[in-house]
Amino acid sequence: MKPLDPRLLRHARAARRYIALTAATGFVTAALVVAQALLVSHAVAPVVDGRAGWADVAGLVGALAAVVAGRFVVLVVQEAFAHRAARDVVADLRAQVLTAAVAQGPRWLAAGHGQQVVTLATRGLDDLEPYFVRYLPQLLLAATVTPAALAVVLGLDLVSALIIAATIPLIPVFMWLIGLLTQKYAAEKLEVMTRLGAQLLDLLAGLSTLKALGRERGPGRRVGELGRAYAATTMATLRVAFLSGAVLEFLASISVALVAVVIGTRLVAGDLDLTTGLAVLMLAPEIYKPLREVGSQFHASADGVAAAEQAFAVLERPVPPAGSAPAPELRRTTVVLDGVSVAAPGRATWAPSRLDARIRPGRLVALVGPSGAGKTTAAAVVLGLLRPDAGAVRLEPADGAPVDLADVDPAAYRAQVAWVPQRPIILPGTVRENVLGAADAPVDAPAEAAAAATGFDRVLAALPAGWDAVLGHGGAGLSVGQRQRLALTRTLLGTEPLVVLDEPTAHLDAAAERQVLDTLAALRAAGRTVLVIAHREAVVALADDVVEVRSRAATDAEVAALEAAAPEAAVAEEVAR
Repeated sequence: MKPLDPRLLRHARAARRYIALTAATGFVTAALVVAQALLVSHAVAPVVDGRAGWADVAGLVGALAAVVAGRFVVLVVQEAFAHRAARDVVADLRAQVLTAAVAQGPRWLAAGHGQQVVTLATRGLDDLEPYFVRYLPQLLLAATVTPAALAVVLGLDLVSALIIAATIPLIPVFMWLIGLLTQKYAAEKLEVMTRLGAQLLDLLAGLSTLKALGRERGPGRRVGELGRAYAATTMATLRVAFLSGAVLEFLASISVALVAVVIGTRLVAGDLDLTTGLAVLMLAPEIYKPLREVGSQFHASADGVAAAEQAFAVLERPVPPAGSAPAPELRRTTVVLDGVSVAAPGRATWAPSRLDARIRPGRLVALVGPSGAGKTTAAAVVLGLLRPDAGAVRLEPADGAPVDLADVDPAAYRAQVAWVPQRPIILPGTVRENVLGAADAPVDAPAEAAAAATGFDRVLAALPAGWDAVLGHGGAGLSVGQRQRLALTRTLLGTEPLVVLDEPTAHLDAAAERQVLDTLAALRAAGRTVLVIAHREAVVALADDVVEVRSRAATDAEVAALEAAAPEAAVAEEVAR
């Protein structure tokens, strides 16, 4: 990322306002710095020379107090707006990254990018705050205060200006050399943090399974290694930061000392008056200070800069253009899968392969086939979450022209679809919020009837607070089967004309399975179209239409064509393997 990357201005509107404000305060600060140096020199020099007393320079001292107060006010305004801008930019980028990641689809997230996005959105982008609060203001001050003060010194004393002009380039050169090393360590730190976050997320997601198998301590060694690697990378970054800070301080101190020695020698020789000497001595440190601070604050912002690079990589990744045609009413529309084939990630396989199906309104359609054949992938294609690599999905309304699903507005289409995966999405909150949609939603007769139909009423009876029982992340507090019943109850209360379920009878005993079958029958009786991924015979027997899903090994020519069409995805999948 450049010191001031144009992509930041393009993607974050708050950054534009903040940079404009910082530029304005930078010019004000430059004027105040020059005024302060000139006022001090003109107030002190006559008193030291004996040409005037303190009473004679009282006006200058008052003006100096006003200038110092002005610098304080500018600093407070700058700090306040810096923190606010950092908060707004991080929130804006976080929302854009999540939106862009969702637009890439579940296949891209499952290929190892999901953990990266989680780490980036939760922890990585927070490191942008030092960039806005510390680094960027100093960068703009270096572009305003340094040239302004140097111009004033040039007007006051040519010799001092030449010395400063000759020594100033040393600081940017060392900043560049140190910055290269710092960027390397910052990128390594973010990569290790991403891997550690991915390991911890996977571990937490499967902790109950590991506990049941007695393997809960197995991943400990690997997580410990990643933690130590993260600590080592962090300490290496801090060592570089401390050493570079010392180098920049040393260079700036030597440069100012050189100016001071020359000025002192010339004052003794009578070649320079005291007023000019004091003014130059006060301006010299102000010339070097912004450059020195840019170098030292770069380390604090390096992690945020690395995170911003990753954010821009996600935001600038091409997304298939979304359709804009209005979605037909699915209650009177047949969803047609015509020769649909999808390339399985990490395998030279089509799963599903050349799938033909007609999902007619008001019917229960079962997708059957062996594991790995592509049933869940076929459901994702129907949901509009995944586009087929071959074939097409058409919507054929009863009273209109057919339309390709890729041409339909995704939001309008998905508003008519309910999706119940094997592990339903349950947000932290109460049962009432997850089922009825609001904390104050009344439990009316339809809600009670839906809970009784799915068997969720017995789950509610076992919970101490019933509908107001608080659930944790992912439905913690309920068993897998109870979460499935919650999701079915929520679906039964909905009005979406198309319902897609992924093995709803998994994790259930025979009695619970019977209630799920009754729920499926109730959905069909309500005129809703039901697409269910089924393994159990009871679900297949209930279906109106049964569609067999098959996979097929891809030929070498097909694999080469897919890699040529999406080389970046092929490389990512190879890395994942």
